[in-house]
Amino acid sequence: MIRELRGKPTRRTVLAAMASAGARAATRRPNILYVMTDDHAHHEMSCAGNRFLRTPHLDRLAREGVRFTNCFCTNSLCAPSRATCLTGTYSHINGVLGNSEAKDAPPEYIRRDVVTYPELLRAAGYKTAVIGKWHLTDQPRGFDYSYILPGQGLYFDPDFIENGVRRKQRGYVTDLITDRALQWLEGAGDGPWLLVYQHKAPHRPFQPPERLKKLLADTDLPYPKTFDDDYATRRLAAESKDMRFDISLAGDYPDLPKGLAPEQRKRWLYQRFVKDHYRSTVGVDENLGRVLDYLDRRKLAEDTVVIYTTDNGFFLGEHGWYDKRFMYEPSLRLPLLMRYPRAIPSGRVEDRMVLNIDYAPTILDFAGVTAPSSMQGQSLRAVARGESARGWRTSMLYTYYEDSWKLAGKGREAMSDPSFAYFTAHRVSPHRGVRTSRYKLIDYYRENGYHELFDLEKDPDEVRNVYGEKALASVQADLERELRRLRRQYRAS
Repeated sequence: MIRELRGKPTRRTVLAAMASAGARAATRRPNILYVMTDDHAHHEMSCAGNRFLRTPHLDRLAREGVRFTNCFCTNSLCAPSRATCLTGTYSHINGVLGNSEAKDAPPEYIRRDVVTYPELLRAAGYKTAVIGKWHLTDQPRGFDYSYILPGQGLYFDPDFIENGVRRKQRGYVTDLITDRALQWLEGAGDGPWLLVYQHKAPHRPFQPPERLKKLLADTDLPYPKTFDDDYATRRLAAESKDMRFDISLAGDYPDLPKGLAPEQRKRWLYQRFVKDHYRSTVGVDENLGRVLDYLDRRKLAEDTVVIYTTDNGFFLGEHGWYDKRFMYEPSLRLPLLMRYPRAIPSGRVEDRMVLNIDYAPTILDFAGVTAPSSMQGQSLRAVARGESARGWRTSMLYTYYEDSWKLAGKGREAMSDPSFAYFTAHRVSPHRGVRTSRYKLIDYYRENGYHELFDLEKDPDEVRNVYGEKALASVQADLERELRRLRRQYRAS
């Protein structure tokens, strides 16, 4: 077993822990298949109640394992979330606060003294590979084999970087990622192995495969309750108007009909956007089925932990928006499915609050490797089994750091400048917050004391900010105390 790393680990203590891991006694250890998509909304699965989207292979994972209904990300943005999943730590600990995509913005790397679970598994004797989307400034570490997209990658005829060498491939990206994953599995031998299998889809701008382009063509999708939100009680939400369908999406669709009235235009864009998102997700589900079938044919399913999730939630028309970043529920919530026939009962639905900082310690726990104390999450093994977990969390801390106005290098007046088009679509101010089973408090700490408070029981769509109302004074005070406590616990400024 890896000895625990007390305090802040240095690179030397991390390497010593890895050497210790490699010397552990050989026991039966499961294979690990970690599947991650990009921008997959939590309800975007038929097993989660979506009536318009058929995802039979995701449904199979839920049926044969456990589906978590209250899984949340700690920073709803691609690169920070990916770093969190690898390290089991919050962004301020691992060093990746934003996407590093701003002009002249310095790149952000995972701190060298922060260990990742692939490094620990590799040291413990696992064969390790990452195949698909990476979207981190870092070069993959802890992997025997890497086959990754550069940056966001392309849907059709993409380049891949194979162990540092860049090559173009012909075909559709989701299919190509799966082809290479199956090829690697075929050569992985008896194991144990870790495969980090990550898709570009369903990230915008969507380009579904030809076989799925007409899916839902004859269906009119319903509009979310908040599609025509007026943001009356939420000042910063009103400022984020450029995340709205009717303002910033037309450039994605050159076939947008001319002469539409504003309301018609907004609804046309919604239908096209969400259908393409669904079509891209179905492509992922099809390919996941290929991998699950491979595990069956090779009689590996019983000995393989399968985890399916995404990097962050996503607005699909809620509040009239697309994208993520805000601490509102569609952006905050993640799909999470887990299957391991030897240890997880089938058909479970788990409602306890779990976070993406929990993924790394969970994977290590299943592999029989002790997580270093630097990891801030908790293993989900007992929770996935439905067992009691003493002292399990009843609240969560959220932190979002990327500042669009600061990254633009000018004040808010610069946001109307076309040269800052990337940022105008994402004008979300840094914020932190606490969520309990009923309430959510958001602190926009650079906005002169501006806060939002939501009663999720009475207002699940988060349209009425009740911060400062006398009737909720004691609730507000409790949440403010809990936010301070969580910031101390996770060493967040």
